Amino acid sequence: MANFIVTRLALTVVMAVLATLVIFLIANTVPGDPVLAALGDVAASNKEFVAEWRAKWGLDLPLWQRYLIFLKGVVQGDLGISIASQRPVMEDIAQFAPATLELATVAFMITLAIGIPLGIMAAVWRDTWIDHVARMVSLVGVSSPTFWLAFIMLAIFYGGLEIAPGPGRLDAIAMPPPSVTGLLLIDTIIAGDWETFRDAAAHLVLPSIVLAAATLGLITRTMRAAMLDCIEQDYVRVARAKGLVPWTVIVRHAFPNALIPVVTLGGLAYANLLTGAVMTETVFSWPGLGRYTFRSAAALDFPAIMGITLIVAFVYLLVNLLIDISYAFLDPRVRL
Repeated sequence: MANFIVTRLALTVVMAVLATLVIFLIANTVPGDPVLAALGDVAASNKEFVAEWRAKWGLDLPLWQRYLIFLKGVVQGDLGISIASQRPVMEDIAQFAPATLELATVAFMITLAIGIPLGIMAAVWRDTWIDHVARMVSLVGVSSPTFWLAFIMLAIFYGGLEIAPGPGRLDAIAMPPPSVTGLLLIDTIIAGDWETFRDAAAHLVLPSIVLAAATLGLITRTMRAAMLDCIEQDYVRVARAKGLVPWTVIVRHAFPNALIPVVTLGGLAYANLLTGAVMTETVFSWPGLGRYTFRSAAALDFPAIMGITLIVAFVYLLVNLLIDISYAFLDPRVRL
């Protein structure tokens, strides 16, 4: 088991170094001139000012030297200074990341709470109305564009029925609690501010449902397919022949084996929720990494773009590492 974990850790470190190289090359070879984006046409016409600006941001150095400086900064936890905000990129990420983490976590909990039971029931009662409902949920979730679903949800529940709060994390008149974790639900509990807690929870409902829609469809379909495969296996038939209670056979024998592909997809889905909430955050005016990423890309803010992309890569590498380790606990054959 120890050798298995050490091997996976070593591979993760190698992939992380390769990720820094790829991210650096992409960010520094994309079309567009950061000088024009940051200074404008008038200031960019002043050659001395442009040369001073390029020297400030290291754009006058050779590419390999800039990469070594970037890699050294990554090791030290320094991702550079944002051109747009004039602040360290790590400070910007630390400011916006809690909002995305809170939204993605709630969306993922909704996905698991609905998708896994629905997939199990769809497999157990195959070709019944429950199975048809599960297929419809999967189809709608996977095929609905995120921006379209977000606008529809806002139009119906906020604009039409007026039963949901508007965009943002809190109402305009609400006072946020003292920031401890950056997660409003937790900070309001720590502060004992239950009115603000209810307000923050209400604002999470619509964006978390929209963000969870596509993932819910994938988890439901995967859980259904895995359960159908396990139900047909010999060990399940033997358990039934022994006279075990049907739900005992499903929960104790079929479910653990069907969970392996769901763990794979679930881990990647959570990483995707953390890093792919751009459209949802933009529509709902959610002050998270998605909106920050969009603004950075529009401004050609290459230090911020590299920093965000690097965080995304590290999140996926960490999730993949945890998935690999979880396999060893779910299926002892993996350790061998």
